[in-house]
Amino acid sequence: MRRPVWIALLVFGACSQQSEPVRAVPSEPTEREAERADMVRRQIEARGVRDAQVLDAMRKVPRHRFVPEQQRSHAYEDRPLPIGHQQTISQPYIVALMTELADVKPGDTVLEVGTGSGYQAAVLAQMGAQVFSIEIIEPLAKKASALLSDLGYGKQVHVRHGDGYAGWPEHAPFDAVIVTAAPPRVPEPLKQQLKVGGRLVIPVGKHYQSLIRLTRTRSGFRQESVAPVQFVPMTGKAQQ
Repeated sequence: MRRPVWIALLVFGACSQQSEPVRAVPSEPTEREAERADMVRRQIEARGVRDAQVLDAMRKVPRHRFVPEQQRSHAYEDRPLPIGHQQTISQPYIVALMTELADVKPGDTVLEVGTGSGYQAAVLAQMGAQVFSIEIIEPLAKKASALLSDLGYGKQVHVRHGDGYAGWPEHAPFDAVIVTAAPPRVPEPLKQQLKVGGRLVIPVGKHYQSLIRLTRTRSGFRQESVAPVQFVPMTGKAQQ
């Protein structure tokens, strides 16, 4: 049996335009770039992530800016870190894995359920996506929105405070949807907000969870089970 992938504990209840990938944050210490390169090589490439755009984005997005100052010396380690409000930022590998499964291309419109620190949204924006991100914890939503703007991602990432169960229909359909908390079953609104060919990456289950990818086809949905995982439950309407 494969061991579960341990990830960040994030609780959520939670007209596109063509975009080019944004540039790396300027005036950054060289040692941070070296830390990210080492993180990608040891934690991500070594575990099978191959998408060149994902790897490039993970090398460029400054993960240390998305964690509290007292945690920054650990920012590029292979583990989640606390970000306040009893929440954490996911380990780099799980961010890279879910992004690769979402198969994001420049210009894609992506829904993220669970903004958290804003790191996943930044990776998607770095790849050239337009991101609509929903977070149920209001202080986190505000903080992530401000940080993303400060780092130059503000025109590509749109953050909203709320329950993500119903998605963001005003901006649907989406090329991809990424969910970072586990509902008992896949929320139907998220499935229906996918384009034909769109991918939904989501952990599903109660006590035992599986990371799955749903792809919308012209006749329905194709489901792939990727790995056993352990996420906190999705709160809000998902539990009703």
